[in-house]
Amino acid sequence: MDRTASARWTGDLKSGKGIIKLGSGAFEGAYSFGTRFENAPGTNPEELLGAAHAGCFTMALSHALAQAGHPPTSVDTTATVHANKVGDGFAITGIDLVTHGVVPGVSAAEFQKHAEATKTGCIISRALSAVPMTLKATLA
Repeated sequence: MDRTASARWTGDLKSGKGIIKLGSGAFEGAYSFGTRFENAPGTNPEELLGAAHAGCFTMALSHALAQAGHPPTSVDTTATVHANKVGDGFAITGIDLVTHGVVPGVSAAEFQKHAEATKTGCIISRALSAVPMTLKATLA
């Protein structure tokens, strides 16, 4: 299984602009210096990384809960990706996952156990294992 995405950039760093496209055609968005470093409208690679992580984590946690006999009604996750100046450049310095589940019949302790295992076990978490991650998991 291979997945693709592409980006095109024109111009210099500060005044240039770019387009990011998913190979599936499901998303295409503009990005720029302003969208990455100044909170201008548009997307950025860090936001897309957060979306990928939230999506992977949520799907994997839902699967783990169902495999344990507790199919969830819903699981919602937000991933906050922290990009900060480090030395002469920028780095992703952390990812905070906040997940909320509606899972009939599961205890808070078991939900937390599965969430913690998923934090280190989902595909995107494993790919980002060099980045410190936090997790806050709550049940409805």
